[in-house]
Amino acid sequence: MITVTEDAASKVKELLDQEGEEGLALRVAVRPGGCSGFSYEMFFDSDIAVDDVAEQAANGIRVVVDPTSATMLTGATLDYKDGLQQTGFSIDNPNASRSCGCGQSFS
Repeated sequence: MITVTEDAASKVKELLDQEGEEGLALRVAVRPGGCSGFSYEMFFDSDIAVDDVAEQAANGIRVVVDPTSATMLTGATLDYKDGLQQTGFSIDNPNASRSCGCGQSFS
């Protein structure tokens, strides 16, 4: 499904700890919209459906993807950068034929 780098897992773990709620998972989804056709969505979720794809990532975080998004995220990598040139999460998706300049939208 989606690979989570050590840097991304560490940042997600930090954010989950700040939430202070048990049972939360990182949900990664693909939604229609954005300037290139589809956009990524990430949020913490405790409502895990039976047909969701769930995997354990580094630092013990759980990543959950709905079945429709899973097909578009297969082979993708979630990373986190904290530097002068770039700060934040990014998704490198080999299924995207093109993406917009902001990196949040693809087709």
